[in-house]
Amino acid sequence: MDYVIRPLTDADEPILWEMLYQALQTSEGAPHRDIVRQPQFARHAEGWGRAGDTGFVAYDAKQKDKPLGAVWLRVTTSDQHDETKATPELAFAVKSGLRRRGIGAALLTQLVKATPQQSTISISAPENNPAVRLYERFGFKIVRQSERGVTMRREA
Repeated sequence: MDYVIRPLTDADEPILWEMLYQALQTSEGAPHRDIVRQPQFARHAEGWGRAGDTGFVAYDAKQKDKPLGAVWLRVTTSDQHDETKATPELAFAVKSGLRRRGIGAALLTQLVKATPQQSTISISAPENNPAVRLYERFGFKIVRQSERGVTMRREA
């Protein structure tokens, strides 16, 4: 599949809401769309475009209005005004049915290259999520495990 990757812009908040929903789809099925409005998910997309927000979206090369996946960083802690104390969280999604085709790896590669100044990046994922192995290839290490999932961190 041919695709292009471009930086996210302030106008891309609707894409991030869709990508959040895509990220929550598993082999067990898709949750109700309203789930992305719950605070633990909404904080990744709501008000996109503030200082420090950065990321990329992959599109079908032939259909520019068809996003395939996205990866983005955002400081999501309560201390959003002091980015020197906060760790940016990585959010990442590739549409179900298009996973394991290299799109996710290409998006993560683009993000890591574009943000070499990030000394620490954090991500939370379910332990059985196949993307955990992909994150490990990019230098993420599990720093905490719980029944809800794992927290991974990458030191630059």
